[in-house]
Amino acid sequence: MSKPLLTMEGIVAGYGGGDVLRGVTFDVPEGKITCVVGPNGAGKSTVMKAISGLLKPRLGTITLRGEKLVGKSPRQILDLGIVQVPQNHSLFKDMTVHENIDLGGYTIKDRSKVSKRAAAVYDLFPQVRGWAQMKAGALSGGQQRLVEFARALMLDPKLILLDEPSMGLSPMVLKSVFDAARQMNANGATVLLVEQNARAGLKLSHHGVVMENGTVRLAGTGREVLEHPEIGELYLGGAVKKA
Repeated sequence: MSKPLLTMEGIVAGYGGGDVLRGVTFDVPEGKITCVVGPNGAGKSTVMKAISGLLKPRLGTITLRGEKLVGKSPRQILDLGIVQVPQNHSLFKDMTVHENIDLGGYTIKDRSKVSKRAAAVYDLFPQVRGWAQMKAGALSGGQQRLVEFARALMLDPKLILLDEPSMGLSPMVLKSVFDAARQMNANGATVLLVEQNARAGLKLSHHGVVMENGTVRLAGTGREVLEHPEIGELYLGGAVKKA
């Protein structure tokens, strides 16, 4: 496994005085795809919010190549190269696909650089180029997800957070979305995704993390986690057996 790009250590965080994450610790290897899986309520999306600065942990540290993230604003974390694609569709539906992608580079002051980034994004996702002048609201759910991926690449991020990218997608569309995630990773981005579709997410990933009740219960390569004898029991509602 390559060295970690991001490290979470002992993260305790939650909402309204209740802790959802109870000492979460894991690494996100640089240049790889890491998938976090677990039942509803395990804390997967809360992990994403803690990393992106939308939720401040009560205890613990999160570091990006050694730089502490806890206490930084979402904008500061974005400027460090962490971009999140949220669970719910986030495109401006009355704007064109190109206008939406252009907005992905809103923090870049040099407009010529924005144009160059957009051209690079279209090269990576040629199908998105074909939708450039369409209204985003006219696209299917899977097409909108691909546009969101393309927009996330406008800042040439170090780490892309994908929160439930398969949500509401058919199996055929899911394949194209996961292929796009693989493509982003092959192009140099480290990817961290949380997924309800454990089998598909772990097959896609180099590294897997299983959460249950706000803690990390299993971690290893995607294949190791997928083939772990206790993973089925976890997803059937039973607790992971203690060694």
